[in-house]
Amino acid sequence: MNVTSATDSTGKSSSTNSTSTTASNSVDYNTFLQLLVAEMKNQDPTNPMDTSQYMSQFAQLSTVEQAMQTNTKLDALLSSQSLSQANGLIGKTVSFTDSTGASFSGKVASVSINSDGSIATLENGTKVAVGPGLTISQS
Repeated sequence: MNVTSATDSTGKSSSTNSTSTTASNSVDYNTFLQLLVAEMKNQDPTNPMDTSQYMSQFAQLSTVEQAMQTNTKLDALLSSQSLSQANGLIGKTVSFTDSTGASFSGKVASVSINSDGSIATLENGTKVAVGPGLTISQS
């Protein structure tokens, strides 16, 4: 959620430039709940919030919570799958060609998984990204 300007009750205007990352631009469950409570506290008593709007916002809150739980479970599943695949590479022979055109081959001693993907370390210490261009064979 980007805010480009805001006006306070005195009519003064202030600008905010948003240079934050995408992750901080999203509204999480707690922020959504805080906004909903603030809206309910600050509503006009002579013109209260419509009941259907109130229920709609609670439905949105529930949807956000369920989506967060789904994402957490999906992340755990993907991590488990990555570990399983990495375990299957250990002891296999891999062949690859580097950016200079030189061909290499070796047995995988270990595999590390980070945010950029999987990195296989060969018995001779060479590190290679697990991905396109890597040929895997039985020892």
